[in-house]
Amino acid sequence: MLYLACVFLVISLIAGLLGFKGIESGTSKIAKIFFFIFIILSILTILAILLGLSIVF
Repeated sequence: MLYLACVFLVISLIAGLLGFKGIESGTSKIAKIFFFIFIILSILTILAILLGLSIVF
């Protein structure tokens, strides 16, 4: 998940440098969404470990 957020961040930066404002805006929003999903899943995993719950993926 964090990998996808970084990929879209790089695409957004390159598009911004080249002047493609529509693409830059869209990819930055996607990068933010992936980053927040990563943060939420990380927090839930840490809480499950601290509470002793088993996590099966």
